[in-house]
Amino acid sequence: MPDSGPAYRPVSESLAYVYREYGRTDVHIGPGEADSPWVTLLPGVLIRHLSFDVRRNAWTSIIWVQQGGTIGRHRHRGPVDGFVIEGSWKYLEYDWVATEGSFIHESPGVIHTLYSEHGMKTLFTLSGPLEFYDDNDDLILVHDAFFLIDNYVQHCRANDLPLNPKLFL
Repeated sequence: MPDSGPAYRPVSESLAYVYREYGRTDVHIGPGEADSPWVTLLPGVLIRHLSFDVRRNAWTSIIWVQQGGTIGRHRHRGPVDGFVIEGSWKYLEYDWVATEGSFIHESPGVIHTLYSEHGMKTLFTLSGPLEFYDDNDDLILVHDAFFLIDNYVQHCRANDLPLNPKLFL
């Protein structure tokens, strides 16, 4: 009699095993600073880290640009999605303004400068490095998941705060 191959369990049983053995638990990051504090990222810019994914060099955060604040000339090397929670902002190089409730998708490659006249908070999900340039187009700084992990860890250490392992996917 020919071999009929391995004996398989029903699909639902098999998938349940795979999820149990290899899946990750769902994550909840609460709205307060106990789960994720506001951390200075740049002058006039704070960040609330929500997740770090070093496998994809990706992260999710809320960026809070205070009144009159900027995020200098930068280029994304991966896609960016954003949702404006409050306030408004614009890129100095574009003619549109992102206001509360706006969704923004950015493709990699363009250099732009974020400015918020009255302040804003925006939820961003990014992957790939974020490169900062001076006015001569010289690369001066790179932000990626590892840079932002260091930003978070250094803040927690300096303020005697526990690290939240749920932030690390």
